[in-house]
Amino acid sequence: MLRYVTRRVLLMIPTLFILYTLLFVLMRVVPGDIVDLYLEGGTVRSGAELEAQKLALKQELGIDKSLPEQYGIAVGKLLTGDLGQSMTTRKPVTDEIKRRGPITLELALLASSIAVIVAIPAGVISASRQRTALDQVVRVWSIITLSVPNFWVGTMVVLLPALWWGYGAPPVYRSPFEDFAGNMQQVLPAAIVLGLAFGGTTTRFVRSSLLEVLRQDYIRTAWSKGLSEAKVMQRHALKNALIPVVTIIGLQLGALFGGAVVTESIFNIPGLGTLTLNAIRTRNYTQLQANMLLFGTVVAMMSLLVDISYAWLDPRIRYS
Repeated sequence: MLRYVTRRVLLMIPTLFILYTLLFVLMRVVPGDIVDLYLEGGTVRSGAELEAQKLALKQELGIDKSLPEQYGIAVGKLLTGDLGQSMTTRKPVTDEIKRRGPITLELALLASSIAVIVAIPAGVISASRQRTALDQVVRVWSIITLSVPNFWVGTMVVLLPALWWGYGAPPVYRSPFEDFAGNMQQVLPAAIVLGLAFGGTTTRFVRSSLLEVLRQDYIRTAWSKGLSEAKVMQRHALKNALIPVVTIIGLQLGALFGGAVVTESIFNIPGLGTLTLNAIRTRNYTQLQANMLLFGTVVAMMSLLVDISYAWLDPRIRYS
């Protein structure tokens, strides 16, 4: 097991390096840069003054050099643990990540918890009551959550209470350690929107996986021994059915950590998603690179944890 984990961790290094390289190149080949945004709408009249200002800003931001030179400098800093400075605040990009990371982590954990709490019981009920009215209700609900876009649901959750009851969530984010009630008023609706959407996907995985397991010979043997339905589900069926479900849950958690950009913007949550969106808008290369490198690391680590969990769920699985 230790050898397997070590090998997987070492393989993450070239994977993340390729991700960083692709992002570095793609951002800089797109027309326009942060200097154009800075000088947009300025009062400079002559072309010579404008070019002089552009050159001075590029030198200040370190983007006046050729692409290979910029890449070499960035990689050299990266190897020393320096992710660079934000092009907008001139502060280390890690400062913003440290400040906003816990906010996104809270949202991702809440949404994942809601998805699991809803999806596993719903999937079990749907599989154990196959072709009944209850099964149809669960299947229709899961399809609806998959079909309706998150941004539309989030917009309705914010807009309708304001129109009907004049209610709005707190405009400023508050830490759960300072104001738990105020924090939940802002974060919990966003977590429910995301959790129910991912819960629909997970419910379908639980149902299909459990139906396959329930057709196995050892399940029929358990029934023939006179075991109750609860014991058959808990001791024999559910644990084996969770192997593909754990995969989707782990990948969803990684996606939630790096992909809640729109939802954070709708609910005015100042997490990494909002930071990433602002970095894209302002062409803040260094901040965007650091964020995407973090997201890639989280997804890779979640994939590793999912693989390790297989051995616990199924003792027959061994890593060598």
